[in-house]
Amino acid sequence: MWSRITRLIGQDGLEKLVGKSVLIVGIGGVGGYVAEMLARCGIGRVGIMDFDVVDISNINRQIIALNSNIGECKTDVMKARILDINPDCEVVAINSRFNADSAAVLDGGWDYVVDAIDSFEEKVALICLAKEKGLNIVSAMGAGNRIKPCTFEITDIYKTSYDALAKKLRKTLREKGITKLDVCYTKEPVLSVSQGVGSVSYVVAECGIKTAGFVIDRLLSQ
Repeated sequence: MWSRITRLIGQDGLEKLVGKSVLIVGIGGVGGYVAEMLARCGIGRVGIMDFDVVDISNINRQIIALNSNIGECKTDVMKARILDINPDCEVVAINSRFNADSAAVLDGGWDYVVDAIDSFEEKVALICLAKEKGLNIVSAMGAGNRIKPCTFEITDIYKTSYDALAKKLRKTLREKGITKLDVCYTKEPVLSVSQGVGSVSYVVAECGIKTAGFVIDRLLSQ
């Protein structure tokens, strides 16, 4: 099943990925695509953390969301999907919010952590604790209220612009003494919507795929 990827990275590269562990916090629009891509690249151990269930409003953009699994825990659905892709993958599913009570998940020996959390306070807590523990981490910025494809890039949080979430995060991290953070973001201005947050499948997918590709590249270079 890995013949196509080994043509690109070789058997040694594949074995390296099989030996790696990645934790994804937030298995929604972006995080679900991150998990999907990592599973299809042979990552040997994948952690997935989320407290929510699949809702009908998720169907337009989340890779795990189907009419047949509405109401099921996102981590349960994603775990089953990963194992259907790669039965040899060790999947660590944590059905919980990231907070003080669940923060011990970061002590799981992860080679990389992906922050795909929507809540600002929980995002800050995850980033700060991961940095404190010396863990590699990349964070997803805003993907909502945008519609143009192929605009996401990986950069340092302090080089971002035109992203309200990144601006708020820069200020908070600076106050906490964090001087560097890899993020996936877009300069595309947000669209004005009548209420709430609008979203489209290919935009959140692009953010997730770009983030996953960055993680794979970094893991191969370790």
